[in-house]
Amino acid sequence: MDIGIYALLGLGLIVLLVIISNIKIVPQAHAVVIERLGAFSSVWDVGFHVKVPFIEKIARNVLLKEQVVDFAPQPVITKDNVTMQIDTVIYFQISDAKLYAYGVDHPMMAIENLTATTLRNIIGDLELDETLTSRDTVNTQMRAILDEATDPWGIKINRVELKNILPPREIQDSMEKQMKAERERREAILRAEGEKKSAILVAEGQKESVILNAEAEKQSTILRAEAAKEAAIREAEGQAEAIVKVQAAYAQGIKLLNEAAPTGEVITLKGFEALERVADGQATKIIIPSELQGIAGLAVSVRELMSKGAGLQ
Repeated sequence: MDIGIYALLGLGLIVLLVIISNIKIVPQAHAVVIERLGAFSSVWDVGFHVKVPFIEKIARNVLLKEQVVDFAPQPVITKDNVTMQIDTVIYFQISDAKLYAYGVDHPMMAIENLTATTLRNIIGDLELDETLTSRDTVNTQMRAILDEATDPWGIKINRVELKNILPPREIQDSMEKQMKAERERREAILRAEGEKKSAILVAEGQKESVILNAEAEKQSTILRAEAAKEAAIREAEGQAEAIVKVQAAYAQGIKLLNEAAPTGEVITLKGFEALERVADGQATKIIIPSELQGIAGLAVSVRELMSKGAGLQ
């Protein structure tokens, strides 16, 4: 009786272990391909699953995340017979776990070989310069071709990148010399353009300086002319004022003379004073008015009589 109980307990334990061992929890971004008696049965998605012992088995655990694979450099020949080494980077994602499990043996090897042949076909139609400047075009063509070819394998090609393009060493040296010459040419052009702009700016500065100097000279001439005009006006006004004052004084003297009622002798003496002032000038002839001639003769006669009287004494 005790042996039977232990046997049942052992059997139950074995069944429990078998059940536990056949419990499968599929994590996120994974898929599990199940085969039943050697044939495809189903694909388990994320979650809790239990497989039938001894009948079902896990054929493949598939990662559904986007993956990156970097292939080794491949020798390719361009249209102008230049051999280059190009390595590629493939970004892919498994879209169908069943097709990935049964579509092709060694999928990564198949993708690498397909990538190499596709790259050779595309680069073979391009020359060296086109290859170096057409990365985007080559990437797009390779992605389209690889995606179409890998679709039956349950693989989605998201992106293809040419990582490195390595031409032969002599080609690299030639390209470096060409690039150096191009840089020197651009430098010379930039220097010439800078000198040209500098000369233009200097000429414009000189032009503006000449214009400003001319404007300043013109303004100075105008100011000098206005100053001379103002001085002449003030001088004329001063002379006019002086003449007015002289005439006023002369009129005042005549008025005072008239008021004093001078005798003829006084007037005659004033006439002589006037003649004396005239004689001090540069004139060689003096015209004596007839009114003064008689008085002048009388004065001479008086002076002679006085001199004779002095001789008698």
